[in-house]
Amino acid sequence: MILHISIDAHNPLQVATALAEVFNGKVYKFFTPGSYIVMPFDKYGTHIVVFKEGDVWVPGTDAESARVLQAEPTKLVANHAAISVPTTQKQIEQIGQREGWRVLTRKQGDGVPFSAIEFWVENRILFEFLPPEFTPQYLQTMQSQTIEKMFGQPIKLVPV
Repeated sequence: MILHISIDAHNPLQVATALAEVFNGKVYKFFTPGSYIVMPFDKYGTHIVVFKEGDVWVPGTDAESARVLQAEPTKLVANHAAISVPTTQKQIEQIGQREGWRVLTRKQGDGVPFSAIEFWVENRILFEFLPPEFTPQYLQTMQSQTIEKMFGQPIKLVPV
């Protein structure tokens, strides 16, 4: 279970505010200047940290914890997340359209294994949002029998 993730954004406050609306959550200033945390206060402690564009996590040295440094921003990123949200498909689409971000509702059977709403934050970071009516279908798709039909048998790991 993923409990929290971090992303960067050109306009962190705008992004955090839009995500808080999708999650029915609240926005707070985070520890790193110019960054925000979105808290929906669900039973899992889920949250999203929105850093300023170019902020990246770097490992610490020896016993030092990871820290955030400024790096060269990138246009697109490989990471994405599928997240169950309490809002409706229509609300999610309206929020994305209002922000000028790409929003596409994909339906199971149209070349995808489960229904989800592609929500492209700042048209560069992909979230797949699953409103309440989409979540049971996703959970059914993620069962071992279905996964093995899609991907085949799991790879047998050999100890090194």
